[in-house]
Amino acid sequence: MSMEILSPGLLSTVQDFGRFGYQASGFAPTGACDSLSMKRANALVGNDPGEAVIEMMLLGITARFYRSCVIALTGADMAPKLNGAEVENGAAIRIESGDTLELSGTRDGMGCYLAVSGGFDLPLVMGSRSTGLRFGIGGYDGRKLRRGDILQLRAPVPDLPDLECRRLTSLPVFSKHVVLRTIAGPQDYMFSDAELAGFFSHPYSVTNATDRMGIRLEGEPIVPKTTSDIISDGTAFGAIQVPSGGQPIILMADRQTTGGYAKIATVITADLPRAAQMRPGCTVRFLPVTVEEAQDILAAANRAYEEEYRLLNGSFPASPKTQTGEKS
Repeated sequence: MSMEILSPGLLSTVQDFGRFGYQASGFAPTGACDSLSMKRANALVGNDPGEAVIEMMLLGITARFYRSCVIALTGADMAPKLNGAEVENGAAIRIESGDTLELSGTRDGMGCYLAVSGGFDLPLVMGSRSTGLRFGIGGYDGRKLRRGDILQLRAPVPDLPDLECRRLTSLPVFSKHVVLRTIAGPQDYMFSDAELAGFFSHPYSVTNATDRMGIRLEGEPIVPKTTSDIISDGTAFGAIQVPSGGQPIILMADRQTTGGYAKIATVITADLPRAAQMRPGCTVRFLPVTVEEAQDILAAANRAYEEEYRLLNGSFPASPKTQTGEKS
């Protein structure tokens, strides 16, 4: 055995970039909600950016290791402890056989990401190790982790060069007041100019009815010209649906593959990690940008990550699949 789950946390699943090409068959892409934190954790332990990690929401796991390896935790701070002693978020941590890692509830943000050097020894299902909870596929038996689960490590690395220096130069700051950049549409024409202006000016609050499928918001209702019902069409990560009640929903990694409500706007790819870290009670405003601006923002974010990866590991993986896992 390599890693035993002693306590599973609230919602802990194995995730990578997700599985693509199967949405037409009804399979949601799944994948990490905060892909940037996943990529940064993998950079710290020398993995490819898209290597599978454990995503933990609001409350983290307690796990015992039976192989020496290097781990890293990024994203929301869950006050990690190793054998009872505090360890850093955003830094590589050496693990010896018999060590126990304990995480608690988040101090800020929504999700924390655990990467292990060499990755987890789990099968690829339709090209991904991500857990598809709605379909029971991928990850660890297609479900969230439970007490007593044993995760094997595929190729654990017991040490890395300059381990003490392998830490992020900056940690994310999770605000209670978030601005998300969005591209209007594809069904923005179903709303009047006044309603669109209201959507881009009114604040919304994140409700408790928020999960990996969607972030449900409440605030000033958005009223369509006639109806918000449409002939069902495909959904995208970050699309903002407006149901009949007028309260918007940001669709997330485990979203339904098609939807019958108008999508007033879509959160740009570069801001999806920020959206994923919004806790219930946070407020959010939406800022309109153009497609060209969104592309430039994503390109800059990718360049910044690649530079961070090179500083830690000397070079950047050449495989297109693991460079970003994203499209603008």
